Amino acid sequence: MPDRLIRALVSEAIGTFALCFVGILAIHSATLTSPEGTVPLVMIAFAHGLAIFVMVAALGANSGGHFNPAVTAGFMATGRIPLPRGGMYIAAQLVGALLASAIIEGGFADSGLVANGTPAPAETVTWAGALVMEAIATFFLVLVVFGTAVDERAPRAVFPLAIGLTVAMGIMAIGPLTGAAMNPARVLGPAVIGGQWASHWVYWVGPILGGVAGAFVQHAFLMERGAPSAKTAARGGPAPAEQRFGDA
Repeated sequence: MPDRLIRALVSEAIGTFALCFVGILAIHSATLTSPEGTVPLVMIAFAHGLAIFVMVAALGANSGGHFNPAVTAGFMATGRIPLPRGGMYIAAQLVGALLASAIIEGGFADSGLVANGTPAPAETVTWAGALVMEAIATFFLVLVVFGTAVDERAPRAVFPLAIGLTVAMGIMAIGPLTGAAMNPARVLGPAVIGGQWASHWVYWVGPILGGVAGAFVQHAFLMERGAPSAKTAARGGPAPAEQRFGDA
């Protein structure tokens, strides 16, 4: 396996690990530091968004900074990453999510901590409603990924922050309703370790449909069309990364 691919896969695993580790513990910390019966949504949203912001900035040069099977699915559907490489990205993301969840579960006496950090629909939300909300929130996320990280017309320095803020925006919008996963790995890791499988399939179908739709809207209608460079195809995106990360 080429060294560049190994670095990309390790980066995807680390970035997804960080998202799950920070996200699950932020939810737990929020319940400890807030009055009983309340959860500070902004704190949880900011923690997830900050994790994505710093990981995309730190690791995007190696892998493109997907950290999300729905984002990778958008890149595969638009031909910006080969299917075998995309499958390896998704596998690395799931490994990172599982490892983070397992470490948290093993490090705390509270056996329900990981389960409580697993996105699940609220009692008042139907599976159809949860699916649609997850799809729309992920549509926005991948739309922003392509519009800021892939489109070469966008400002070079904005995309890590824009992507992180979009994650935070989604959590503030639908977090109390669906858990605002927008990421199948963010659900699968803690679901396996914590045993929380409520409407689990929704968190695969919704985000992947929304992610692919967001990618196609950008790729087919909003962006200037052009095949990814050889360097981009080898790394998996984003397209202007050679210039943005200074490794041309």
